[in-house]
Amino acid sequence: MTKSTTPTILITGTTGNIGRELTKQLLAQKVPFRAMVRSTKKLEAFSEMEGVELVVGDFNDATTVADALKGIERAFLLTNSSEQAETQQSTFVEEASRAGVKQIVKLSQWAADTNSPVRFLRYHAVVENKIKESGIAYTFLRPNLFMQGLLAFRSTIVDQNKFFAAVGDAKISIVDVRDIAAVAAAALTEDGHAGKIYNITGPEALSHQEMAEKLSAALNHKIQFVDISPESMREALISVGFPNWQADGLIEDYAHYHRGEASIITADIKDATGKPPHSFEEFARDYAPKFS
Repeated sequence: MTKSTTPTILITGTTGNIGRELTKQLLAQKVPFRAMVRSTKKLEAFSEMEGVELVVGDFNDATTVADALKGIERAFLLTNSSEQAETQQSTFVEEASRAGVKQIVKLSQWAADTNSPVRFLRYHAVVENKIKESGIAYTFLRPNLFMQGLLAFRSTIVDQNKFFAAVGDAKISIVDVRDIAAVAAAALTEDGHAGKIYNITGPEALSHQEMAEKLSAALNHKIQFVDISPESMREALISVGFPNWQADGLIEDYAHYHRGEASIITADIKDATGKPPHSFEEFARDYAPKFS
């Protein structure tokens, strides 16, 4: 780990799907950055990475957030979608304003709206508005459903050759996390992205049945999608440890998908990065070992 260059980019949410991929891409580009982690247990993953400066910070502790933001010009804002997310992210925005941060790249969500029936979309919109009101330059990333979200169904795909969701035959312009991270990396390292809202989708809209067919082709055996009721899906989420608030939010999310509100395809990935998005076939091929 080098100390020769003081990072002016802060990455939060470094251990999640998007955060891991974003740090990987920044490292490949040899862009120095500071990574905020919740505990020293997370430090080992970054300890040998050149160009990474580590800081322990807790979104629930404004003092540690302020410390993490010292000297930072651009920050990537990502928290878990928990009941505390709106408060945590609002605290981050307040501390970023005090620290003189010039730009926040916020991971938001497709169709974020303060009037949405989906709690996740409401809190994202509230934080977006708070960033706008702060006067800090912003870039909002609003991705659709993640392809890598299928990894949450890994156990039933491996054990039963099936996965389940309350979504019917609705089409969703599902997107690869690698492309979301690429847009984030561009916004953090290049000029021209301030004031932009990127609605991030994959290259086609697919039903879960079509996803199952493409996954079957990649794995060389049949994977079946089974449509279930929202009540059954909620019970399954609770049984594997999801908190009630988060489980209810995911049911609202899937109702939003079921209504056909997430099928639009955009060119925002190519507009932001100059490269086309990954197809679902590419995702299925690249991640096939994880489903075997």
